[in-house]
Amino acid sequence: MITHNPRFISIDSLEEARRNIQEIGSDQKSVEIMAPKALLKVIKLENVVLQDAIIIKQDMLSLGGEVAIPQQAFELKEQQAAILVMGTITQLRELVVKIQRHYSRLQALASELSVLLLKIR
Repeated sequence: MITHNPRFISIDSLEEARRNIQEIGSDQKSVEIMAPKALLKVIKLENVVLQDAIIIKQDMLSLGGEVAIPQQAFELKEQQAAILVMGTITQLRELVVKIQRHYSRLQALASELSVLLLKIR
């Protein structure tokens, strides 16, 4: 009987993702496409206007990611709160593009996110 030896592996950086993809013999041109999809990141954003949190959640869900928002976000108050944005690097990069299309408050947040994403190696 053949066993496939299923197991979880931990990938904590883009370098590790690239290395693992190369080790199984993937086409070198595909490595840069797949590596950012192999790394899940969670970003905590603070002081997010709850109305903006709902928009960010909708945009991220459309990309296949997730955003945890406070329960009171749906009351559409002008309160601010922390949220957690969860997705692959590819999804997070696409989220930045999506939220840059909204109004200035979200455009500013997109700029902050893009700076953070530049730090991922």
